[in-house]
Amino acid sequence: MAFDGLFLHAMTKELNKELAGGRISKIAFPFPYEIILTVRSFGKNRKLLLSAHPVMARAQITQVDFENPIIAPNFVMVLRRYLQGGKIIQFKQVENDRILEILVANANEIGDAVSYRIVLEIMGRHSNIFLLDAENKIVELIKHVPAFENRVRVLMPGAQYERPPKQDLIDPFKSSEFTSSDPKVLFQHYQGMSALSAQEAAQAAYLPDWFKKFDQAEPTMTKNGSKSEFTVFPYQTLTGEKKQFSLLSDLLDNFYAESANESRVHALSSQIDQVVKNELHKNRRKLTRLNGDLMKTDQAEDDRINGELLTAFQQQVTHGAKTVTLKNYYDGQDRKIQLDPKISANANAQKYFTKYQKLKKSVKHLNEQIALTSADLNYFETIDEQLKDASPKDLDQIKLELVNQGVLKDKKTNKNPAKKRNNVAKPDQFLSSDQTAIEVGKNNFQNDELSLRRARKDEIWLHVQKIPGSHVIIHSSQPSEQTLVEAAELAAYFSKAKHSANVPVDYLPAGKLHKPNGAKPGFVIFEGQQTIYVTPDAELVEKLKV
Repeated sequence: MAFDGLFLHAMTKELNKELAGGRISKIAFPFPYEIILTVRSFGKNRKLLLSAHPVMARAQITQVDFENPIIAPNFVMVLRRYLQGGKIIQFKQVENDRILEILVANANEIGDAVSYRIVLEIMGRHSNIFLLDAENKIVELIKHVPAFENRVRVLMPGAQYERPPKQDLIDPFKSSEFTSSDPKVLFQHYQGMSALSAQEAAQAAYLPDWFKKFDQAEPTMTKNGSKSEFTVFPYQTLTGEKKQFSLLSDLLDNFYAESANESRVHALSSQIDQVVKNELHKNRRKLTRLNGDLMKTDQAEDDRINGELLTAFQQQVTHGAKTVTLKNYYDGQDRKIQLDPKISANANAQKYFTKYQKLKKSVKHLNEQIALTSADLNYFETIDEQLKDASPKDLDQIKLELVNQGVLKDKKTNKNPAKKRNNVAKPDQFLSSDQTAIEVGKNNFQNDELSLRRARKDEIWLHVQKIPGSHVIIHSSQPSEQTLVEAAELAAYFSKAKHSANVPVDYLPAGKLHKPNGAKPGFVIFEGQQTIYVTPDAELVEKLKV
């Protein structure tokens, strides 16, 4: 279902139970339009996610781990200034609308008590998050909206906050006597009711009792094929396999686990992805042209033979002729040779010799360019593959790598910055069936750090053979056969061969790896490897993930 007013009613109740009275210890901004408040409540830290995402706007407690960006945006800096250390007094829903207010008490710089409100408006692409002061003025908001884009109310700092225009609908938790068997009629009568909820409500025997169920949540996921729906309690109108959760927040974590990550990655990686696609296209075209030019050099020997025959049999060439047929003394066959009728036989021979020398010299240059272009193509294919499996925490490092390589420009200076190493996020962690630690690099910074610095020389390194993929390290010098197979399956899964069968994976001690001077990030050479063949298994990856 959509995160409608009915779902927010139940979520507000859950948030009050779990977080009201807690103190805000940290404020983070891991993704565009989303903030995380770390709240110390009942002796433990909980993460409150407030999202103004155009498609996935919501409020929930989340257990998903996030990486903070290096530079916090202004909205977060303002929230930290006014809310950090503050106490959450109450979560409050505005009637049954999709508007959540969070009342926060804090102290200002001189110790006086002050109060603020965080307002989350869940309204599709118009969703927004506001920080309001005690006088209802907007201190800051996550999306600034110019006046020409919204003539109904001013959505800028310093303006008086006004709620969105109210629809003439009834709050079902104040009056639920109206009933109908027509979902459309219920949808147009009750506030905060989605089409899915209206369809379920139309089947209810007694509507007031149906609304009471939103105060006694039984968080439910209903899966029918590839489609899933989340509801506060089991909906009878939804068919499929039903799974229940202890909290609505756990339900949302499960529902949005994949789609939210894909959406965040897409939003963060769109610029990188376009640049990488352009580089792939450019290098593929260049390689095609270079190989075509190299094929032309195969004519070099023909030009040399033509020159020799014209020199040897000049007397047989008629002046002004456009062609001549001469006996090739190398194979005994007649050979037809094109001529420039304006010049002599000897001049034509010299022309063929000059062309021969030029083509021979170009072979070395073309082979060098083909090798360089092939290396660049392989590099960008690796980046392209890494973007497909990237989590949001990996993208900053991929972007920094491309900036350091001169592929992306630093937006702040519009110049290529000096190369630098950043704090490398940890590789993904796995445990084999016999509890041996395995790590998987998700970008080239992690690959270099993992394979060339963190791994001991006797630990086992794996990589899918001859195609882009992640570096994998088994933290053991003598892993069991099962661990070796499982690590190889991880290497195959996090590669371009993810959807292939019988994938060759090379492995050898990490001490045998060598990185050539000037090589691009993630590039290593080696010899003495062994090869194992495996088929990637997504379920195994999830099972081994720490």
